[in-house]
Amino acid sequence: MAPTARRRDLPMTLAAAAIAATTMVAAAPPDGAANAGHKAGKQTKPTVILVHGAWADTSSWNGEVSILRRAGYTVRAIGNPLQNLTTDAQAVKYFLKSIKGPIVLVGHSYGGSVITNAAQGVSNVKALVYVDAAAPAVGETTAQLSGPTSVLAKWSPSDLYDAVPYPNAPSKASALYLKENVFVTKFASSVAREQAVNLWATQRAATTVAFNTPSKYAAWKTIPSWYFISSGDQIITPDSEKKMASRARSKVTVYKGGSHLTLVSDPAAVTKVIRSAISSVQ
Repeated sequence: MAPTARRRDLPMTLAAAAIAATTMVAAAPPDGAANAGHKAGKQTKPTVILVHGAWADTSSWNGEVSILRRAGYTVRAIGNPLQNLTTDAQAVKYFLKSIKGPIVLVGHSYGGSVITNAAQGVSNVKALVYVDAAAPAVGETTAQLSGPTSVLAKWSPSDLYDAVPYPNAPSKASALYLKENVFVTKFASSVAREQAVNLWATQRAATTVAFNTPSKYAAWKTIPSWYFISSGDQIITPDSEKKMASRARSKVTVYKGGSHLTLVSDPAAVTKVIRSAISSVQ
């Protein structure tokens, strides 16, 4: 009787072993699936969005774009209309809302005012970077933030600008171009002269309305910020920028020398600060 019992148990033992083996195979995902799960858990690299300021265009960010792209980041320099702070910020906000994943938002000069407003209510903007920029509080205008020793405050408008009308302008509004000597010796003094003259020749005008529109928001109150300040900036003075950075509780980098266009003359220094902001998001 015993040998017969053993023969009956054998098929059941084999069946149990087969079920156990099947269970183990099902429980252990293949290597590819395990790697996919690991990658899914890894945070996406942030997209860097660069917003230019007055008397400039997207090409002012060419150096930073090249460095960041070589480092493997997705980066976009987008057009700033330079017409009206409220509508300029709205135009940038529309673009921000098209981006999936975290954003590091960077603004130069008047572009700082724009990002201060555009980031409001956009939950995936995780860091703000101000590059020789304005960072207004609610109710402040960009024109108020240059500082009392800025060339924009000390010189008369007729010495600073070529003012021209533009379509559908409000009463008494003008489009302003910086005069060549102001651009080359004050605005872009750290840039090689021939390049500075070329930048002057290709500048985009900014309107008086853009500079005099009160800020509706102050996104730096809730979004961590970084501030790059050139000690040689004659357009928005270092003292003014330090005050704005202090109230925003920004992480501050003071660059010795430079000008209002240090982003053109030394993009590596500016990019280093942008990458600090990126590191905080990753």
